[in-house]
Amino acid sequence: MLWFDIISGIVGGLMLILAFLAINSKKLINSVLLLSGLSMLAVVAFVMLKAPDVAITEAVIGSGLVTSLFVFTLLSTRKEAKK
Repeated sequence: MLWFDIISGIVGGLMLILAFLAINSKKLINSVLLLSGLSMLAVVAFVMLKAPDVAITEAVIGSGLVTSLFVFTLLSTRKEAKK
């Protein structure tokens, strides 16, 4: 086997594990962090597939923007719940 195949299998397996953990997590903040990790592994997969433009877009929007929006939304709903 080539190194590419081995690393692709590891990245794909980790992506599946993170996806299942994010779905089954009881706390929403843990789910958000697991989805962020999943998105970062997708960036690694896109770089391995020689698609740097898609990897940069995924890193900026998927990992950065969406994660920050989820976190800010969770924080604002917790503030509303305390009132």
